[in-house]
Amino acid sequence: MEYLTRCGSGAQRMKIRWLGHSAFSISSQNDVNILIDPFIRDNPACPLEVEDLKPDIICVTHGHKDHFGDTVELAQKNGATIICNHEHSVFLSQQDLETVGMNMGGTVKAEGISFTMVNAFHSSDMDFIEGIGPGGSSCGYIMELENHRKIYHSGDTSVFGDMKTVIRDVYRPQIALIPIGDRYTMGIREASIAASWIEPEVIIPMHYNTFPVIEQDPKRFKDLVEKSTDTKVAILQPGETYQE
Repeated sequence: MEYLTRCGSGAQRMKIRWLGHSAFSISSQNDVNILIDPFIRDNPACPLEVEDLKPDIICVTHGHKDHFGDTVELAQKNGATIICNHEHSVFLSQQDLETVGMNMGGTVKAEGISFTMVNAFHSSDMDFIEGIGPGGSSCGYIMELENHRKIYHSGDTSVFGDMKTVIRDVYRPQIALIPIGDRYTMGIREASIAASWIEPEVIIPMHYNTFPVIEQDPKRFKDLVEKSTDTKVAILQPGETYQE
């Protein structure tokens, strides 16, 4: 599903494909494939199989199994670089995987794309290992692509003041991927406030309708945002693509 076109017909387009929950596959204009929070195999909303994905880079926002997902398998099969917090980097490097560990406010570059780690308000312990292990801090990412378009993936989070200052005033993302599911993250009301603070051109809602406890109507979110801001909301079905 195409919402915007910003490049000539002969150029590679940037594509953001929602895989359900908070998982996204992003293909840059230079055909770099980024996978964020790859909850694939056990994700009831995901229309793809692990074998369908060929990431160059995997970003992990926190240690919960519905976000950490199939990171290890995908990295092993594709030789992907994993960008994550320091604690996850230590855990993953012990499995002979290529990791780039970082922390809040830091920026790293991979395949010509910049990744800045920003705050998120959420827990992050690794709940997929025996006994649950410490997972450092939960985070979001500002990704600056080769054409300088910036995408903000908030990770799981509540609404918080940095969205109005740091995220908007320092990083100024044009595209934001934010949760609306409530209970474990902000809900529709709070996410609409976040939209007014961040002021992106486009928001793609995520982390909803995967499970009954986070069922939401994204059209209500779209109405709230578009009535009160200049931001457009692109509602995707799992497997659909926003491109520009």
